[in-house]
Amino acid sequence: MKCPFCNSDQGSKNDEEQVEQIMKRVEVNDAGAIYMLAHNYYLGLQGLQQDRTKAIELFTKSADLRSSMAHCNLGGIYDNGGDMKKAMFHFEAAAMAGHEGARYSLARCEKDLGNAERAIEHLRIAASAGCFEAMHVLIKNCEPFEEDSFVNRESIDTTLAAYNNSCAEMRSESRDAYISSEI
Repeated sequence: MKCPFCNSDQGSKNDEEQVEQIMKRVEVNDAGAIYMLAHNYYLGLQGLQQDRTKAIELFTKSADLRSSMAHCNLGGIYDNGGDMKKAMFHFEAAAMAGHEGARYSLARCEKDLGNAERAIEHLRIAASAGCFEAMHVLIKNCEPFEEDSFVNRESIDTTLAAYNNSCAEMRSESRDAYISSEI
């Protein structure tokens, strides 16, 4: 079965064949393959023994090769481990590379640090890029912030329009057909 998004034929390969394919790409420093291998080690997928230490080492290598997904995962790992400084470093690196999920996580960190204005700005940027969670938080929490100068109904409406435009740009007939067939 071919993936409708990338046209690859991954469904016919077993775990061992998939890991072998990933390893070939890891050997040539493919950041995406290194990220995938790290993810598999972190969760113990595709027949690999769960090894979080090795996963963090691989996520770090992938992040060094500019993988925004690896930076975001490292941010989450460090955030869950209580190291806010390292978490924010990685969330910021991923957000600067356009990872809207990392931007959303950065907003949460800023909120926890008491930086409401920065948190709202990160939420607006993430929502404008199509992050559902960020848009949801902005809409749900709009009223309590309306007294503040950095968020108001007009800014929420502008962000919602940008969010809707971003979502419309991501649509495609093949993606909609695939999603419909899965439901």
